[in-house]
Amino acid sequence: MLKSGDPQMLEHRAIILQPLVTEKSMRESQEANKYSFRVASQANKIQIRRAIEAIFNVRVLSVNTMNVHGKSRRRSYRYRSGQTARWKKAIVTLAPGSSIDVLEGGP
Repeated sequence: MLKSGDPQMLEHRAIILQPLVTEKSMRESQEANKYSFRVASQANKIQIRRAIEAIFNVRVLSVNTMNVHGKSRRRSYRYRSGQTARWKKAIVTLAPGSSIDVLEGGP
């Protein structure tokens, strides 16, 4: 069991940046036991699986990842355009009987 001050736990926290709390992700968590997270863009599926299992003490069945592209936006006065940052999203499927309270946070 990892403790909160453990250097390896800090490494896991650097991989999992935040849970995604949207209507779709909440519906998937209730119906299909799938949870969505914003993760570090360099992280791979194995690192994401280990981080979720260590932080939330659950068993992960699969990890699906995708890169979300930045969108063009008007940024300031006189219609100067810019772009939002791109980021990586992970959808994690947990074993039956496991769950994560994403509104509460980690243990």
